[in-house]
Amino acid sequence: MESNPFYISNRNKIKDIWLIPALFFAVAFGWLIARRGMSTGILLIVVPFLIGFVSLIFLKPRTGLLVFIVYCFIQSTLGKHIEGPQFGLGQDGLLVLTWLGIFFHRSGRFRFRHLNNDLVWLAVVWFGITVLQIGNPERPSFLGWFYEMRSATLYWVLSIPLAFLLLNKKTDIDLFLSIIIFLSAVGALYGAKQLFIGVDEAENRWLEAGAKKTHVLFGKLRVFSYYSEAGQFGASQAQLAIMCIILAVGPHGNKKKILYGIAGLLIFYGMLISGTRGAMAALVGGGFTFLVLSKQVKILVLGGLIGIGFLGVLKFTSIGSGNDQIQRLRTSLDPEDPSLKVRLMNQKILKDYLATKPFGTGVGTIGQWGTTYNQDKYISQIPPDSLYVKVWAMYGVVGFIIWFGTMLYITGKSAGIIWKTRDPVLRNKLMSLCGGATGIILCSYGNEVLNAMPSSMIVYISWTLIWLSPRWDTPQTQTTII
Repeated sequence: MESNPFYISNRNKIKDIWLIPALFFAVAFGWLIARRGMSTGILLIVVPFLIGFVSLIFLKPRTGLLVFIVYCFIQSTLGKHIEGPQFGLGQDGLLVLTWLGIFFHRSGRFRFRHLNNDLVWLAVVWFGITVLQIGNPERPSFLGWFYEMRSATLYWVLSIPLAFLLLNKKTDIDLFLSIIIFLSAVGALYGAKQLFIGVDEAENRWLEAGAKKTHVLFGKLRVFSYYSEAGQFGASQAQLAIMCIILAVGPHGNKKKILYGIAGLLIFYGMLISGTRGAMAALVGGGFTFLVLSKQVKILVLGGLIGIGFLGVLKFTSIGSGNDQIQRLRTSLDPEDPSLKVRLMNQKILKDYLATKPFGTGVGTIGQWGTTYNQDKYISQIPPDSLYVKVWAMYGVVGFIIWFGTMLYITGKSAGIIWKTRDPVLRNKLMSLCGGATGIILCSYGNEVLNAMPSSMIVYISWTLIWLSPRWDTPQTQTTII
């Protein structure tokens, strides 16, 4: 009788009794899959892991922010490969869950007084301005406002305070840099796979649905890797390439320098195959920021000459013209480029239209959400082609001045903090973060980059780490006056 799995004895009671509920759940799951399809089965498998993950966030809220950093890189490719779920809303969910994990954490160890600083308050003010835009006289769609608001301000106002609370150790800079450099390098490798082997079925379906007209030019693929599109891929790769280059020339050990150098070259190649001309601004802006903050005239002069020489080769020679990626990059310096002329013409149209609208036409009235939810608005039919233009159109000249002034203030104060940093290793890492963030801000003049993932997440957390850095710096030497 002991061979019977349902026979209960003192020896095997605990082991075999679980076969009864297991059998019950197996039958129930089989019935649900038969009635509802395989998607229900996948959901049933995923739900226990989701419950475990949510529990982990409440136990260790820091986990939520780290997963958010990784998720910002991969959410776009998830959306391409799995139809149905709105994976973009997963970013919102992770941030909100992490905040809930902090509020209900049993330790109560989080010091909210550290959030009383100008970086957090600037984010709160911009969020408030965005909320006021609901009452814009142009009466934009609320759904358009909601979806645009997420990238325009929600991720900004949620992620920066979280970073202050959860990434407040000196080693967190290394952790953050390691994550984003690794994922960017993998992105470059995956992009090379798309170029030489080809896109997969899901990616090809996305191209055929409409993206092909901007991602296949003259029979050549503009690589987008696992990012949302080629423009974001190229800009993010340029941002990380210049960050790696700055780290590679810093006061690190030879092993680290070599790793940073290899990663920088690989990611730079990823930028080239994206065919994103605007990414040049991220390289130039980030490089110039580093040269200024280096405090060394020799490096500033040498770096400036190298940069001018690089731009000169692109502008005045035909070197590398046989390479499609280099040739497309060269067009970014051509004032007669047809694409540039179209952009300038659109800006002239917007200038006339917005002349009597100092507060713009409302958040979500131009760009993707404008064409989706505000088709009745004239402005929704004009492509912004630039984050600067988009902010100007949505918030008006008043809002644009506030936004641009905020960018200048944050960049200036970041530079001031780095200028006073005494620890040379920490200083080099901060220059990398500041150079990458400044490059993305400049790059956003040509493309909508700062309001897209993962670039916006990298910039927001970079700002926060720079603000936190004075507490990690080498203590100032005290001199005794006799």
